[in-house]
Amino acid sequence: MRFIHAADIHLDSPLVGLAAYQDAPVETLRTATRDAFDNLVGEAIAEQVDFMVIAGDLYDGGWKDFNTGIFFVAQMGRLKAAGIPVYLLLGNHDAESEMTKRLALPDNVHRFPVGKAATFRLPELRVALHGRSFKEAATTENLALTYPDPVPGWLNIGVLHTALEGNSAHANYAPCSIAELAARGYQYWALGHVHEHRVWQEGASTIAFPGNLQGRHIRETGPRGALMVATDGAEIVSVERLHVDVLRWHALEVDVAQALDLEEAVRMAGRRLAALIEETEGDLPLIVRVRLTGATPAHGQLFGLEAQLRAEIVAQAASVSTGRLWIEKIKVETTPHDPAAQVAQRSDAVADLQAHLAQADADPEFLKSLQDDLLQLIGKLPLEVINAVPQLREIREGRLEALVRDTTPSLIAHVARAA
Repeated sequence: MRFIHAADIHLDSPLVGLAAYQDAPVETLRTATRDAFDNLVGEAIAEQVDFMVIAGDLYDGGWKDFNTGIFFVAQMGRLKAAGIPVYLLLGNHDAESEMTKRLALPDNVHRFPVGKAATFRLPELRVALHGRSFKEAATTENLALTYPDPVPGWLNIGVLHTALEGNSAHANYAPCSIAELAARGYQYWALGHVHEHRVWQEGASTIAFPGNLQGRHIRETGPRGALMVATDGAEIVSVERLHVDVLRWHALEVDVAQALDLEEAVRMAGRRLAALIEETEGDLPLIVRVRLTGATPAHGQLFGLEAQLRAEIVAQAASVSTGRLWIEKIKVETTPHDPAAQVAQRSDAVADLQAHLAQADADPEFLKSLQDDLLQLIGKLPLEVINAVPQLREIREGRLEALVRDTTPSLIAHVARAA
């Protein structure tokens, strides 16, 4: 007997992080969570699994319109036609109180109730599924303690949406411990809420998070999907990952310590991007955050020419990926190759700025340019605000000398601290 354990599908949740990239795959991003779920249903049908478990957060909150629900109903219709039942639990994102719109589901979908744990029995398979849905999003009680005793001689599956021992990356909903779950005597715990894949073997109990179905941002890197669980009677035989994501996020660190200038750093990034394409299975699109690190002679250029650096690395991605690679962000986290020289250079820069500002209040051209810029900002303020602030009236009247003298010390101090 085999079943699929999925969780944290977050249908129609937006993917974030590529808005600034002019060639971002807008359509792929918009439909990614639906496409991943479509893949999951296709795998269930192709493999003719006995049933599917969804352990919470099918939705990402209340629907904007009925299209999200209609899509899910259609997918459940596919499973019904294939004779595959679905056991659905509500988590914090799709808690009963969160969902303001509803649609009737096909009769192959069985929802765990709120308020009290319930058991669905599959006599032909000798399987009992125990679960309790969230009524409220902020459910902080230990729901596992309310689950019923196992059915003797059957395969018992506990379905639970939980932070499990207060996982620090996720809100502490329905907290419990691995020991408490194992003590219930179930052979398998189908968990949801934590978006990373994890499996524990605690005595006779297998306890698993499948992770979310589709990575949605840079904190959800690597392959995503569900779990295919195989059993022999009341024994768990295997738990294997089933990757169904349609695009993947990746954090790529590039050590540019040996780069002498920006051009060389860009070439190093290009080589790492090409290697990433070679190392990644299949032909899934990759969304990459590039981090440049290391103590490098190119440090000054990398910080001074950020716009050019991004354009160069985006071009490298385009040249090596044939459309599979998109850059989410570039982060420069390098340090100076010679820190002492860099400190001296920054000190000289602060001294130069101080010298320029010391003469600014006597420079008519500078004062006129400053007044023009400030007037554009002041023009957006109500007249009563301008009249109430003496400095604003002085700017309108062209009397900026005192303003420049008064603000210069604090400006120099701020720049010096930042340097």
